[in-house]
Amino acid sequence: MRAPKPPARPDRVSLPHYLRLFRADILSAQPARLYRAWMAEFRAPLLRSCLCNDPDLVDLVLNRRPQDFPKSARLREGLAPLLGRSVFVTNGAEWARQRRLIDPAFERGRLREAFPAMLDAARAARGRLAARAGEWVEIEQEASHVAADIIFRTLFSIPIEHHVASRVFHEFRAYQRAQPLLNLAALLPLPRFLPRLHPRRVRRAARAIRSLIGELVAERAAALAAGTAPPDLASRIMTATDPETGHRFGPAEMVDQVAIFFLAGHETSASALAWALYLLAATPERQARVAAEGRAFAAAPSFANLARLGFTRDVFREALRLYPPVPMMVRETTRRERFRGRDIGRGTQIVLSPWHLHRHERLWDDPDDFRPERWQEAAARRTARSAYLPFSSGPRVCPGAGFAMIEGPLVLATLLADLRFSADSGAEPVPVAHLTVRARDGIRLRICHRDATSPIQPADETKPLRNQ
Repeated sequence: MRAPKPPARPDRVSLPHYLRLFRADILSAQPARLYRAWMAEFRAPLLRSCLCNDPDLVDLVLNRRPQDFPKSARLREGLAPLLGRSVFVTNGAEWARQRRLIDPAFERGRLREAFPAMLDAARAARGRLAARAGEWVEIEQEASHVAADIIFRTLFSIPIEHHVASRVFHEFRAYQRAQPLLNLAALLPLPRFLPRLHPRRVRRAARAIRSLIGELVAERAAALAAGTAPPDLASRIMTATDPETGHRFGPAEMVDQVAIFFLAGHETSASALAWALYLLAATPERQARVAAEGRAFAAAPSFANLARLGFTRDVFREALRLYPPVPMMVRETTRRERFRGRDIGRGTQIVLSPWHLHRHERLWDDPDDFRPERWQEAAARRTARSAYLPFSSGPRVCPGAGFAMIEGPLVLATLLADLRFSADSGAEPVPVAHLTVRARDGIRLRICHRDATSPIQPADETKPLRNQ
């Protein structure tokens, strides 16, 4: 099955036309040639950027010399209303100190402790969807619901139904649609003394989210002082001490970190889960394989038995390849560089694009095809070592990568053990970039009980779905 992607623009368009496309959606603004190019430069009077698809350049920026290519200050300004100075946007010594406090909470032993909360959230999602059997459901909303539930249960030991958690979730839905991952305002090199003008609805939603998170942090600080706090991720991070400085996160710093945990742990997981469910709904035979693994796992659900969800894990990997939640990452040069024989000036925006790397015609076999079986092939595994970046790479790799790779297969297996999903072949979703890669008009799937007569008709899995 050929997975949907937005139509790439022609290779040659005028600058005003390109800027209009970019403002509407960065994915559909990209020219077709970028899916086979190793590098491309963009020059405008106030901006110079360089897209790097060459795996050697990606390795240079993320792994070999990451200190010379910090996170873009312009991108940081674009996300500042919600994220403040969280670990996602800081650089240098500040970032290193934050990672020393955060990383221990996501070690594998800690993830084992989080497994029961993840399983409870997955089962709750199965119950909500089972109650809607026979209906067409907007699955992105449901994926957001379960991902947020997992974050709140593992971070603060509260379910999504908790009054503060529920309010954060609903405020975030407003923020998600209002704030794109990249926008022209964030990339323009305005003088630092000029304030960034964020839309009013972005600022309002960010203030509301941060205020609610502040309530949760204050409650947890009081519980820690009283000795009544549960041993969850929030408690571990708030009591962690930097081995080099003896520093701990203060309340304001903790609000910043919880904001990025919620964004990275909820929004990105929701994106990947929704696309994985769509891809399985469109390929019933593969869906049946995941269901079989899910039923076997449900008979003996344990952290150790997650290892038996092999094909389910490959499905989730493939969904992350085709629809990387964060489609582009931006770094900034701190000195003059020479990339592939070209001079790159100081202050150039270096764009690393999982979206293009994961679908690059010179790196992957059948790059636009949904084929989870590829992950058992030596060629795909070799390519993945240098051209698969759903969680970034190097020192700045997402600390929650292991968390996500447990959460995704667990939720898919739990849902599909009991439920069937079918897709409308006449309404192919079109991916666009908001905070993460989402469908332009949502993803509608029909649900029925797996032990009931299925409304799903067998499909030719090699035939592309019809476009909208």
